[in-house]
Amino acid sequence: MIALLRIVELCGGSIMIDGIDIAKVGLNLLRMNIAVIPQDPILFSGSIRTNLDPFHEYSDSRLNEVLERVGLKRELNSSCSSSSLKNLSSLPGSSTSNAVKTLSDQVMEGGSNFSVGQRQLLVIARSLLRGAKIVIMDEATASVDADTDARIQRVIRNEFKDNTCITVAHRINTIMDSDYILVLDNGQALEFDKPDVLLKRGGLFKDLVDAWELEHKCENR
Repeated sequence: MIALLRIVELCGGSIMIDGIDIAKVGLNLLRMNIAVIPQDPILFSGSIRTNLDPFHEYSDSRLNEVLERVGLKRELNSSCSSSSLKNLSSLPGSSTSNAVKTLSDQVMEGGSNFSVGQRQLLVIARSLLRGAKIVIMDEATASVDADTDARIQRVIRNEFKDNTCITVAHRINTIMDSDYILVLDNGQALEFDKPDVLLKRGGLFKDLVDAWELEHKCENR
């Protein structure tokens, strides 16, 4: 991730995107086309509008569109069991039917008046607004409950289906539909292939999947 964003320049080799060496592309152009969705979503004190579009580059209709796409302006399902997405009373200016009522809704420092799930959806909306071609998800759902994780995963799969997505995760279910999986252990790349190939071959990834399935069965009993 550090190399892809050119936070540190390569001392050898190259990274190619669509046949173009990223070392020969301006930093602004490169980073404009890469979005990062971190484990701890970052929001700033201000409004929904300034958090989505700090440089005032987009129209209100465009901002509302991305909020709708991630479900923050959609009427919530009353049967939703996720407390982190149901507790809307702390959102200034919000009604019980809308997660975000207006773009002028206030955001406290660090987004403390929003749940972790809502903060993460706002960060995803920010990425959608930029139209980034590459999306890096660094443990994007590690800090939310299972229901919120499932909802965020649905949004990611629907909205980034045409993007190149690089997912860093410990939760096996979040990466099982990836095109390729790289298994790391103690900083070393141990396995790399398509998920079904790794499962048939056996190894660390197969062991991780088996452990996850066993844990999932025990939770459902």
